Amino acid sequence: MESSRLEAFSDGVMAIIITIMVLELKRPEGNTLHDLWHDSGLSMLTYLLSFVYVGIYWNNHHHLFQVTKRVDGVVLWANLHLLFWLSLYPFTTNWMDESRLARTPTVVYGVNLIGAALAYFLMVQAIRRLPTGSHLDEVFGNDVKGKISPLLYLVGIALAFVEPWIGVIPFVVVALMWLIPDRRVERWLQEHEQMSRSGSDGSTA
Repeated sequence: MESSRLEAFSDGVMAIIITIMVLELKRPEGNTLHDLWHDSGLSMLTYLLSFVYVGIYWNNHHHLFQVTKRVDGVVLWANLHLLFWLSLYPFTTNWMDESRLARTPTVVYGVNLIGAALAYFLMVQAIRRLPTGSHLDEVFGNDVKGKISPLLYLVGIALAFVEPWIGVIPFVVVALMWLIPDRRVERWLQEHEQMSRSGSDGSTA
């Protein structure tokens, strides 16, 4: 089956997740910039971090399905598994914010990040097993960032047991790392398009 409905549903769910998170932002009690920072500063920072994460997953999801046109039932369930972990972001983000970066909420947030990363990995593996997914190794290569990210999440969780705000630092590092544009899919698509054109030109000649 084609992936278009899966992509449309996933886009809608991620948009709702972002909407829920922004609705949970704290409103300042006063009307000054000091009030904004004092009352809502942490809330805005945690929202920004989770917004970036949702944006990263949307970006990676979009790229993945640029090179994946066919899916099956296993991929559909793997995608739902990913959306489950992403849908927890508003809850874990709000809890971490409301607790002022207490230990347990920060650890749970880290577990949420690991859960989403694992779910994405499993979805990619589900696509790889399809006859039409054998090219993913060629597209994504070693995926160094994908391997480093879970390790940094574990470091963040461990540090959160020492000092919760320090534990957030590796989470921020991963987000910044993924903000660097990833050109692998674009390069593969361009090369594939050029090869197709060359092949069609050769057959015409």
